Amino acid sequence: MTKKLEMYRCKICGNLVQVILDGAGELVCCGEPMELLKPNTTDIVKTEYHVPVYKYTDKNGIVIQVGEEPHPMTAEHSIKFIETISEDRKRLQLQYLEAGDEPKMLMDRKTDKQSTLAYCNLHGLWEGACD
Repeated sequence: MTKKLEMYRCKICGNLVQVILDGAGELVCCGEPMELLKPNTTDIVKTEYHVPVYKYTDKNGIVIQVGEEPHPMTAEHSIKFIETISEDRKRLQLQYLEAGDEPKMLMDRKTDKQSTLAYCNLHGLWEGACD
């Protein structure tokens, strides 16, 4: 059974799928069941930072940065997207990133408690929270 907003990855081709609505079936890609991604929440190695961090600004809104120190953004190693999800799981905002971009997302305002996900092409899914 799949749950709303879960993410699944194909171990063979790398397809990444986010569930829109709960479902009873199994997600399959390349003839194999897809892997449910569980986000990491703590950076263990302090040379690469992956956990999204909220940095508030007065004039532009809220900046979410991947890592206390910005994550690398090279063709070989980068953050592919940042996504915020409201606590009630009814609202989300998604920012796609490419190599060379800053690993940041700007939000006009924070409306309630939310979590943020970031996806690294080498190290998977990461989560940070904002009260």
